[in-house]
Amino acid sequence: MTSKLTIALLSGGASSEREVSLDSGDQVYEALNKAKYDIRRYDPTTDLVRLVNDAPGIDAALIILHGAFGEDGTVQGLLDLLGIPYQGSGVLGSAVAMNKLAAKQLYEQAGLPIPAYVVSRRSEGIDPEAVLNRLGLPLVVKPVVGGSSVGITIVRHAEMLRKAVEAGWEHDPAVLIETFIPGIEITGGVIGNEALEALPLIEIIPDKSREFFDYTAKYTPGVSEEICPARIDPELTAEAQRLALQAHRTLFCRGYSRTDMMLRGRDIFILETNTIPGMTATSLLPRAARTAGYSFGRLLDRLIELSLEGRPGRG
Repeated sequence: MTSKLTIALLSGGASSEREVSLDSGDQVYEALNKAKYDIRRYDPTTDLVRLVNDAPGIDAALIILHGAFGEDGTVQGLLDLLGIPYQGSGVLGSAVAMNKLAAKQLYEQAGLPIPAYVVSRRSEGIDPEAVLNRLGLPLVVKPVVGGSSVGITIVRHAEMLRKAVEAGWEHDPAVLIETFIPGIEITGGVIGNEALEALPLIEIIPDKSREFFDYTAKYTPGVSEEICPARIDPELTAEAQRLALQAHRTLFCRGYSRTDMMLRGRDIFILETNTIPGMTATSLLPRAARTAGYSFGRLLDRLIELSLEGRPGRG
């Protein structure tokens, strides 16, 4: 009889997405096969010492954290030091994907299509006229570091720009100002380490009362319509899946990722890549995986398998 794997389930944390992380952690705990895993739960805000002490007895970790101190490589570095394998990207991939400016620069270098953008740093102030002359309207303003659409504003009128940038600075000292791409929002999940699998695309239709797929739309059941597979033709589907795979590789991702894109006519633009996609009942990657034939429990099994892939066993 095969012994159970001891899994450290990390959720909570100190970011603005703490509540989403706790909810995700609860649902992951319920979905994990208790016959296969001995699950120990840790909240990094209170339990890091216990995690360090328990490390010799832990086979793998599931990091169900979002935002700073969870999705940005910090926890990944700690687990590397402790010798605990974990699902998803390592320190490098986590850090560059979390920093939207670093990610955009890597996308550009790889020749991936992205919206035009400028960076506005709090220390330098903002020249709205120069930004508008370069990019026009409408615009999207977003903190360089952050997730779940926290701090994002759509700017449709010139007089809104300064206020939107200052609101973004409340979340991060640097913000991205990028051209707003109207069209169909799609997202493409990827699973794998060396051999990658592109999951079915999801088409996201926010409620008409919302300008975009914001925090409430992401995490409130029924606020957005999500269609999987997306209602686009096979050629566009193949191209969007190719871009999701290339974004995954470009940002040094591992295990899984989810890349958000906008489709305008026949043109596809990459917005960002998530290295720890949400794991709630309304989350996108589990839904795409389900369409591909993975139950939630089987998806978690696969992520744990990938975390252990290529790693030597303990003595």
